[in-house]
Amino acid sequence: MIRATRVIRRDRLSGGEIVDRIVLDSGDRHRRRMAMRGVGGTQFLLDLAEAVALDDGDALALEDGRLVWVEAAPEALLEIRAPSPLALKRLIWHIGNRHIPAEIGADAVWIADDHVLAEMVRGLGGSAEPVTRPFRPEGGAYAGGHAHDHVHDHAHAHPHPHHHPHD
Repeated sequence: MIRATRVIRRDRLSGGEIVDRIVLDSGDRHRRRMAMRGVGGTQFLLDLAEAVALDDGDALALEDGRLVWVEAAPEALLEIRAPSPLALKRLIWHIGNRHIPAEIGADAVWIADDHVLAEMVRGLGGSAEPVTRPFRPEGGAYAGGHAHDHVHDHAHAHPHPHHHPHD
C-alpha cells in the first residue's frame, strides 16, 4: 500500500497533482498512522513521524508525489453563546470543568452535540443551538503528547474525544 509521509499545509500548497480527497472528522484529523481511503477510492497508509493535526485544505503527500486533499467533515455540534463576555467566560469554565473538547471563538464556543450539556448551558443563562460544521477543538496543555498509533481499514468517526492543536 502506498504511504502518505508528509503533510503540506494549505498556505504552502503550490501545485501538485491532487488525485483524491479525504473527508475526516476532528478525531481522525489528528493521527500519525492510519489506513485511509479517499472519496475517489485512493487507498493509502498515513505514515507520519508523529501525530499531526490536519486542517481543512491541507494535503497529504503520497510517496509518488501525488496529493490527497484533506477536507474537514461537518459534525453535529452545539453553538454556545451568552449575553455578555463575562457570562461566556463562565460558560467556558463550566464546559472546561467537564473536560470535553471545545472550540473557542470570539463570541461563541462549539462542543459536540450533547443534550445534557445543552440544558446545563441554558440553565446558566446561555444559548445552545445545534449546528453542523467542521469542528476544530482546542489542543489543550498536553496536546503535543497525544497521538494515535493504530491502523484502521477506512476513515471513520470515533466515539472518544480527541484534543488537537490549532495553527
